[in-house]
Amino acid sequence: MDSDQQKKSGASSRGAAAIKTALPKTKVPLPATFGAFDGRERECLAYVQSDPRTKHNPAAVVAAIDEFAYKNKWLMNVGDVKGKILDECLERAQPRTLLELGAYIGYSSLRMIQRLPKDARIVSVEFSGKIAAVAREMIAHAGMSDRIAVVHGYLQDQDQRTKQALERDYGFGKQMLDFVFLDHAKEAYLPDIQLILASGWLHQGSIAFADNVLYPGAPEYRKFMQEQEGKLFRTKETDTWLEYQDKVPDLVLESVYIGQGSARL
Repeated sequence: MDSDQQKKSGASSRGAAAIKTALPKTKVPLPATFGAFDGRERECLAYVQSDPRTKHNPAAVVAAIDEFAYKNKWLMNVGDVKGKILDECLERAQPRTLLELGAYIGYSSLRMIQRLPKDARIVSVEFSGKIAAVAREMIAHAGMSDRIAVVHGYLQDQDQRTKQALERDYGFGKQMLDFVFLDHAKEAYLPDIQLILASGWLHQGSIAFADNVLYPGAPEYRKFMQEQEGKLFRTKETDTWLEYQDKVPDLVLESVYIGQGSARL
């Protein structure tokens, strides 16, 4: 980690190394297929579905996915360690309308829904049609399809189909979005938060929570949040580890919206 990465605000947390998990750490930091959809997602779904305790039980589904990632094949979920940081943020904020960018296999949405008010809902956008299908099956198995919707698409599509679908089908509009979880293509973090700002979806107190800011890394997004500190956002950076191991450092950002976004950003 370079000197710039080591500099954090006074609000930064440096206790991530002390976070423990009941499951053993994998011996290999990252798989050779990092970031590739090679069938492990379907394997994980089958693993979860094979355990009768997971049926209509989101907590058991999340635990089974973590177990699969430690014992069988690594997965690019937010994971159990960073997941606890996300849990704490949600429990403080108690948002009711959430946008997730990057559904993957449904792990994070199932983790988040357990910390939310009963009337809260999550809309999760996933670029890959195959992975979106896995996420929908995982969410249905957990009994949460009525509260979590998975949309196949991405915010930067040229014809704005995804943005229009969010507005038309899910009621996205001015100042209606309480929470955004960014955990998709890292190069999309900045343009997506800028589109959200330009659309006026955020209100004062809305939170943008970003995973993997250090690894694989979203340096433009982090720079933007640093530049907008005290203007549009107030950001807390927390040191942690890449999911399911303790060899690769990572960073999550919790940014509270305090200003008025505009299309020129």
